[in-house]
Amino acid sequence: MSAIRKSVLITGAGSGIGRDAAFALAARGHRVWATTVDEDQALVLRAEAVSRGQALEVFKLDITSAGDRALLLPLAPDVLINNAGVGESGSLAEVDVDRIRQVFEVNVFATLALTQLALRAMIARQRGTVLFVSSIAGRVPMPFLMPYSMSKFALSAAGAGLRAEMDQLGRQVQIALIEPGAIHTGFNQAMTERKYAWMGEQSYFAGQADRMRARERRLFSLLEARDTRSIVAMIVQATEARRPRLRYVAPWIQGVGVRLARIFGV
Repeated sequence: MSAIRKSVLITGAGSGIGRDAAFALAARGHRVWATTVDEDQALVLRAEAVSRGQALEVFKLDITSAGDRALLLPLAPDVLINNAGVGESGSLAEVDVDRIRQVFEVNVFATLALTQLALRAMIARQRGTVLFVSSIAGRVPMPFLMPYSMSKFALSAAGAGLRAEMDQLGRQVQIALIEPGAIHTGFNQAMTERKYAWMGEQSYFAGQADRMRARERRLFSLLEARDTRSIVAMIVQATEARRPRLRYVAPWIQGVGVRLARIFGV
């Protein structure tokens, strides 16, 4: 059990990292509002919580909906975990800009809108924590993943800047970045496959599509962590910390790889 029980609202808890973090935090005695993008995911998550005997409070919160975002206001959570996100892939030379715009709408704009609502109560009571689940893809450019990567660059910058702004109010409100590496949840595979639905024969890279697919599958089989435990542990640590550090990265070896890539300009 954690030393101090907190109320935690986590978005995008219908699957993957969000779901696993919600259960881990509830197991440590925190009150957890686990929110999902739609009612179907909420039904599945409620059933899983019952089968596991864990007290999750589950409801639909589509962060792109102003009405759904307003559901946060009466709850006034101690901790907001901005985990909801979408992915898109493809070359910046040809991907439809509307696809990029939708990624930013979810990963950056709607996330910031929800954060601003949470901050109203946190700043008023002079305590609270906001975690942004970004990605190591927001630290280094990743060819053919830039629609997603750019949004995570922006989210990481937003988190770091907001942390500095909150520090000027006296450091009562805490801001931190959670930066997962490649973890096997199915998200990466779905994101990388998405571009092949629209590339077609007119794509600049049509002649390379089969090789690209094979390379992506090899990379994921080599790099992806098999489960979410390492990044969930970072989320728990940041949630419970009195003064969380700016960045939490896992798996650690991927974080080291990113730092080396930046040093050597890879």
